[in-house]
Amino acid sequence: MCDEKNTMDEEIKDNLGAEGVEGDSDQEKDEFIEQDGEVVGQDEQDEIDTVKGELSSLTESYARLQAEYANYRRRTQEEKETIGLFANEKIMTDMITVLDNMERALESFEDKEDPHFKGVDLVCKGLKDTLDKYGMKEIEAEIGMDFDPNFHMAVMQEQVDGMDAGKIAMILQKGYILGNKVIRATMVKVSQ
Repeated sequence: MCDEKNTMDEEIKDNLGAEGVEGDSDQEKDEFIEQDGEVVGQDEQDEIDTVKGELSSLTESYARLQAEYANYRRRTQEEKETIGLFANEKIMTDMITVLDNMERALESFEDKEDPHFKGVDLVCKGLKDTLDKYGMKEIEAEIGMDFDPNFHMAVMQEQVDGMDAGKIAMILQKGYILGNKVIRATMVKVSQ
C-alpha cells in the first residue's frame, strides 16, 4: 500500500513537471480518493457514481417491466380461457333446448326397461357429459332449498303448508351455468 502511494506521488510529480511546487503537489494529492484499495481521481469517482446511479435506475426499470409483462401474460391467458368458454355460449344455450326435449322424452316412457328408453337415456347422458366437458353445469335446485335470486327465477309464489317463506316449493325448469355465468336461471315456485 505504501509502495502504491509512493508510486502515485511520483506520477503526480511527473505530471506537474520537474519544477513543480511542493504545495501544488499536495493539492493534487487531495484530488485523488482511495476506493476499494485503488486510488482514483475525483472526476473518475464522479463518473463511477453517475454510472452506479444509472445502473440502479435501469435495474428498477427492468424489474418493473418484468412485473408488467408477467401481469400482461396472466391477463392474456385469463382472457383466452374466458373467450374460449363463452365463444360457445350461443351453441350451449341452443343445446339446452335439445337437452330439455330429451329429458321430456325420457319422462314420457312408462316402461323403463324398453330398449328405446335405454337408447334415449344413453344419448341424453352423452349430451350432458359433452356439455359438462365444455363448462356447462346444471344449477343445483331442490325442493325446500333457500331461494337464491342469483341462480333461481321465481315465476310463482304460493303459500305452502309446512314450508317457511323464501323456500323453493317446485322446480319448473332446470337452470344452467357456463363457467361462472348463469346462462339460464332455474325457474321455480317459491313459498310465501
